[in-house]
Amino acid sequence: MFLEALKSLLLGVVQGITEWLPISSTGHLILLDDLIHLQVGQQAHELFLVIIQLASILAVVILYFSTLNPFSKAKDKTEKHKTYQLWAKVLVATIPAGIVGILIDDYMTAHLYRWEVVAAALFLYGLLYILLEKKKKGVEEYRVARLEDVSYKDAVYLGLFQMLALVPGTSRSGSTILGGIIIGMERQVAAKFSFFMAIPVMAGASLLKLLKLGFSYTRDEYLLIGIGFVSSFVVSLFVIKALIAYVRKHDFSIFGYYRIALALLVSVYFLTVRI
Repeated sequence: MFLEALKSLLLGVVQGITEWLPISSTGHLILLDDLIHLQVGQQAHELFLVIIQLASILAVVILYFSTLNPFSKAKDKTEKHKTYQLWAKVLVATIPAGIVGILIDDYMTAHLYRWEVVAAALFLYGLLYILLEKKKKGVEEYRVARLEDVSYKDAVYLGLFQMLALVPGTSRSGSTILGGIIIGMERQVAAKFSFFMAIPVMAGASLLKLLKLGFSYTRDEYLLIGIGFVSSFVVSLFVIKALIAYVRKHDFSIFGYYRIALALLVSVYFLTVRI
């Protein structure tokens, strides 16, 4: 049980790190889970992955509660109106991925959750990051420099980019941040809006899976799920803060190189070790 607890802790940590960095949590978890598979039932394993994802979402809500709370007594009428508008734009941005995700979720799980798809997505988007940052090097003017400057049209575009993340290995934060940069958003704004977009999409998808999976599990399975939840939540808090601080002075090229390296590692592992 101690070893399984360590596995749960590690998987939660990896989820907390990779969910918010544009490097694909799915790619990391597929590789890590193959190396240190958590010894629980199939349904408990699926529930574990859902719960550690929900923990990451909770971290965003906690960190940006004042920004996202339209009922705060500290806000005047204008500020509350801006908060409602922010939520409206976030909801608009979630519609494309939300609808398509519900329609093809089972198909994606059955046919695309393969290492070949993950490796290809890691490599392709890593290359796009590098090329995009080289193209924009030295260009510091942004069309959208503040959250309140994000328009409904921008939200729709970001929603379309988020649809790309339905392919495993793409990275939800990666596709939306990349999309934000492409349409002229400042990196911090793109990152924050990407975090907010995750709340309804990931929470909704996770809750649907929870209803499918049910709650009939052993005490040990619940304990492992709890360990994963706590570790994912705590690590997410630090990673979100760190990413926002990082993008103030740096671009995303390093994540592009990392994705390419991980794609090669995943390919080598599954083509050699798993043959």
